[in-house]
Amino acid sequence: MEMTITFGEGLKVNAEYEGRVIPTDQPVSAGGQGSAPEPYTLFLASIGTCAGVYVLSFLKNHGLPADGVRLEQKMTYDQANHRMARIDLRIIVPAGFPEKYRKALVRSAELCAVKRALANPPEFTVEAVEP
Repeated sequence: MEMTITFGEGLKVNAEYEGRVIPTDQPVSAGGQGSAPEPYTLFLASIGTCAGVYVLSFLKNHGLPADGVRLEQKMTYDQANHRMARIDLRIIVPAGFPEKYRKALVRSAELCAVKRALANPPEFTVEAVEP
C-alpha cells in the first residue's frame, strides 16, 4: 500500500492513491484558498465515515432500512495540551428501530479500521532521500 503526496498551487497538498486524487488545502485565514478540506478535517471525517461504512453494512446485512439513520460526531479539543481529547460518535436511529439491534449496531461501528488504528497506532518514520 503506497500513496504519493504532491503539491499544488499555494498551500494545496494532494494524496494520490489507486488512481484517485484526494485534495487538501488550508483555509483562507491560514494563507490557503479554502478550496478543499484541511488534512486534519479529512482525518476527523475519516473516523465518522469509516464507522458509517460499518453501520451501513450492518443495516444492509440485516435487511434494515438506512432511512433516518445517521451518525453524529462530536470532537472535544484540549486547548491546554493542543490535542483532540475526545471523540464521541452517536448513531441516531429512527423511532421504532428494533431494540434488539442497537448494541450490535454500536459494535459494528466500533470495528472501524480508523478507530482501531488510533487505538493501536502504527510506527511512523520520516526520512529525506534522493530518487
